[in-house]
Amino acid sequence: MISVEEARARLFEAAPRLPSETLPLGACDNRVLAEDVVARRTQPPFHASAMDGYALAHGDLPGPLNVVGEAKAGLSYAHPVESGQAVRIFTGAPLPAGADTVLIQEDATRSGDLLTATEVPVAGANVRRAGIDFVADDTLVGARTRLSPRHLALAGAGGHDRLSVARSPVVAILATGDELVPPGASAGPDQIVASVTPALAAMVHRAGGKAIDLGIAPDDVGVITERAKVGLAEADILVTLGGASVGDHDLIQPALSQLGIGLDFWKVAVRPGKPLMFASAPMVLGLPGNPVSGVVCAVLFLIPLLEAMQGVPSPGPVVEDGLLGVDLAPGGPRRDHLRAQRRGDKIFPFSTQDSSMLRVLSDADVLLVREPRDGAREAGSPCRYIRL
Repeated sequence: MISVEEARARLFEAAPRLPSETLPLGACDNRVLAEDVVARRTQPPFHASAMDGYALAHGDLPGPLNVVGEAKAGLSYAHPVESGQAVRIFTGAPLPAGADTVLIQEDATRSGDLLTATEVPVAGANVRRAGIDFVADDTLVGARTRLSPRHLALAGAGGHDRLSVARSPVVAILATGDELVPPGASAGPDQIVASVTPALAAMVHRAGGKAIDLGIAPDDVGVITERAKVGLAEADILVTLGGASVGDHDLIQPALSQLGIGLDFWKVAVRPGKPLMFASAPMVLGLPGNPVSGVVCAVLFLIPLLEAMQGVPSPGPVVEDGLLGVDLAPGGPRRDHLRAQRRGDKIFPFSTQDSSMLRVLSDADVLLVREPRDGAREAGSPCRYIRL
């Protein structure tokens, strides 16, 4: 058995950097940026009013002033503002030449075209200066950033309608076992639902990837081999579920052997999920068949691998600090990940941690991390956790 840290290091070492592709801005959400986004324009490109009111020279206050025209967003006042003049202005409109301040309408009285300030603002009040957000050639978003809608808004404001992003990793998912049926199918008396496949597909999608469902292969080396061959031809990485141990019906290793694929490692000192296997060329990640083990190992290994392939500089998961909400007995020889709930800054692991119990996983919002052979812990002592 190797440690979690060594397993992750080997995954990252083997992870190929995916090539980039250029996509329309609206298709770039949750994708990883391949190169810096540099501003092509200045924002705002002119001094603009931040409020509805009157544009004027501060030295002319409190007035009275003569209102000589109007400016609104998209339509400026074309003439300079002379001494003793003001221009009715609306939010977002360019500030006319000669004006340096906007008097808000609430602080003014107007009779016909005659304007007087009831409250005198400071010089330059209510004006958004040109370039206050950014100027041309500023770096707006750095390469290797996972893009969110707010990044897309900034890139669009900077003059971009397309961005260069890492290609989405394609993941083929193959569940194995005579005991499995697809969700929604009628299960026999000795069968269960293959519930992890849709969960993995969703996790892959959230990590910026694309999932291919290869279905369920029975406990037959020939069938598993053929399905695996299809997955490897269509995807960047094949993920198998179940059959990763050494029992008579654990057939992933024999199937991979028929394809000439050797393992880089098998068995990791992690709980849940010890029978984890990995091959780097081509890439195959064999997850345990127990549902919770499969999901937890995807959090710890699959998603970080996909992040590394897209160029994310520090692949997750992020481990945070908290406080234990309960006493804990001494831990075991493997790094443990207890399903738990976070309440404020305290972490409360569930009393039942069986790796088949999806209800507990669904109710959890964090994984409490315990290092190998961790000693007994009292409530209130420091701990570490991973958000789900």
